[in-house]
Order: sequence, then structure tokens, then C-alpha cells
Amino acid sequence: PPAAVCSPGPFIVFFDHNKSDITPEAASILDNAVAAYQNCGNAQVMLAGFADRSGNPKYNVGLSQRRADAVKAYMGSRSIPEGVMTTQAFGEDPSKLRVQTADGVREVQNRRVEITYGPGSGN
Repeated sequence: PPAAVCSPGPFIVFFDHNKSDITPEAASILDNAVAAYQNCGNAQVMLAGFADRSGNPKYNVGLSQRRADAVKAYMGSRSIPEGVMTTQAFGEDPSKLRVQTADGVREVQNRRVEITYGPGSGN
């Protein structure tokens, strides 16, 4: 059989407004991400957290970090070594939005954590 290939992602999970808890839908995606990681050796894992443009920008950076930390805890509880995972919080950085919106607009596509594997992850 052909050698398994590491799928670097991104795997993307979304969050409810002003929440950082893992939804059942997010858990399913994360379970797929964990399974895919098994073909990646001990690759580095980047967990990048984001927020939509509703709320205070400084608060949104903290919320983005809580989202990334929740994903890290979930993945760590499912055999991904904590030492290979790095988190970064981008908040509501307009250059990082999946869907461009005006300030103050709630947009589920922007409330997310992106998981990537391997060299250069998170760049």
C-alpha cells in the first residue's frame, strides 16, 4: 500500500458568539484532525484563534486565545503531545477575516480556530 501522507490542514472549527467551548460539530472536525495527525510523525501543530468584529478588540484577542486553548486541551486529551502544539491569538485582525465585515458585525465564519501541521504552520 502507498505510504500515508500527512495532511497539513487547515482544519477549521467554528464557535458560537462570545464562546470558546467545543461544540459537537467542532468535536467531529477535531477528531478528524487528530486522526490525520497520526500520519504526520511528530510535526508541529499550530492552533490559530480568531474572533469576529463584534465586541472590544482587546477582549477579542483574549477570546481568540481561549478558543485556541480549548482546541489545544481537546487535542491533548486525544493523544496529540502538548509539546508540539503552539497557540496564537489574532482577535479580529481585519487581514485575517474569512468573511470581510464592518466593525461590530457578528459572523460565524470569523469565530474560529485553524489547525495546521508541519513546517511553517501558522504562517
